[in-house]
Amino acid sequence: MIENIIAKLLGDFERGFMNRRQLIQSLALAATAAGSGAAYAQEASGQKKGAFDVGHFKAFKTAELDHISFQVKDYRVTRDFYADLMGMEVASDDGQRQCELKFGNSVLLARNHFRPRGGEAQAAAAAPPAGAQGGRGNRPPTTALVDHIAYRVYDWDTDQAKAELIKRGLLKEDAKPDTGNGIPGYSSFHVFDPDGFNLQISGVAGPNDSVNRKK
Repeated sequence: MIENIIAKLLGDFERGFMNRRQLIQSLALAATAAGSGAAYAQEASGQKKGAFDVGHFKAFKTAELDHISFQVKDYRVTRDFYADLMGMEVASDDGQRQCELKFGNSVLLARNHFRPRGGEAQAAAAAPPAGAQGGRGNRPPTTALVDHIAYRVYDWDTDQAKAELIKRGLLKEDAKPDTGNGIPGYSSFHVFDPDGFNLQISGVAGPNDSVNRKK
């Protein structure tokens, strides 16, 4: 609910995770999202004419991201990369095959490729169990994919972020920030993690940030 989102934003501000400007921007985005959600709910309930069937929207209401699961070559390499670069908190590390990497209320689960009885690594996009609703059946191979995961960091400075990523060998000197096709105040860089996942690191660019000075 919007009250929970606002409470979390205020808590982050009080703990110094964001400045006043970022708080105001986040509150504005939350208010906009809440208004859009209310309009959508009104349309789905039949108060407005539209193409949506309310019967399709009764099952669940998503509260927040539970976790992201990565099957990786060596979870320890992934663990150290995200803990060191992104400041994620390591938890539930079994010392052998997996751990949790916590950030905010979310979790990245890094675990070594599954080894079934046959000894071969399980495919990352394995088919659902037999009999499961929505199984592949005779459909063609899946071509859709998650092409990247973006993490937003606080106290963003484009030049400092670029310098840090170059120092770590993750970015080239001539790399340009991704500004989301000109989204005001948006700045980010794409790098690859140890397993080749496209990692986008983003933040809110202030008025004195280089992406704004150059405009």
